[in-house]
Amino acid sequence: MSRLDAVRELYEGTSDRAHRFRYALLAFDIATIIYVIATSFSQHGPLIRGVDTAFGVVILVDFLARLLIERQKMRFFLRFATLADLVAMLSFLAPLTGEGLGFLRVLRTLRLLHSYQLTTRLRRDIPFLRNNSEVLMAGTNLGVFLFVMTGLIYATQFRSNPDISNYLDALYFTVTTLTTTGFGDIVLPGTWGRLISVVVMIFGVTLFLRLAQVLFRPSKVREECHSCGLSLHDADAVHCKHCGTVIHIDTEGQP
Repeated sequence: MSRLDAVRELYEGTSDRAHRFRYALLAFDIATIIYVIATSFSQHGPLIRGVDTAFGVVILVDFLARLLIERQKMRFFLRFATLADLVAMLSFLAPLTGEGLGFLRVLRTLRLLHSYQLTTRLRRDIPFLRNNSEVLMAGTNLGVFLFVMTGLIYATQFRSNPDISNYLDALYFTVTTLTTTGFGDIVLPGTWGRLISVVVMIFGVTLFLRLAQVLFRPSKVREECHSCGLSLHDADAVHCKHCGTVIHIDTEGQP
């Protein structure tokens, strides 16, 4: 097996080794976000910059490996997740301090967008995730939006807003705004602050309601058609949309 085939097996294969590798990548993405949150409470001295560089090198190696196995390289560079990875990688590797580093911290949360690709692979690997794909995707959408907006709020407010001194303060504001709780103990001043709040309220509430919908009122039910094998149908369906065969779905009816 060539080196290229070995790398492709890790990213696209079905072996236990490939599964463990993809889980490790997902754990790394989560660790990246935790690191961004944790370092918002500390001074960014030589140690933090060294860890930044280490994270950036890992992202760079992962990026180059995915580029190496990509069959359509032009399309690879047009994907939003690829652009997000480039931005996140540069933000970790950029030897900047002070104002520049503080702003770039928001860009690191874009690394979480890479989890969409891993989510697709994990759905294939794990039956539970495959059977609950709508919940998984809705939760991923909400989580990505939550942390990206939190990073944006923190990066734009922590130097000028005394109520937001760390990432947790920004996360608290994002969650209270997204859930329409609106305690009012933290506000974003100025025109841009109000615009960010509006974006969080409109898009955040939409994603939150979507997650609630798939949790408590799923749009599809899993009932395999005996003729064609289609497994997802509308909850009130009486015929398979693919082949027209009569199907029998146990349901109490739509409200």
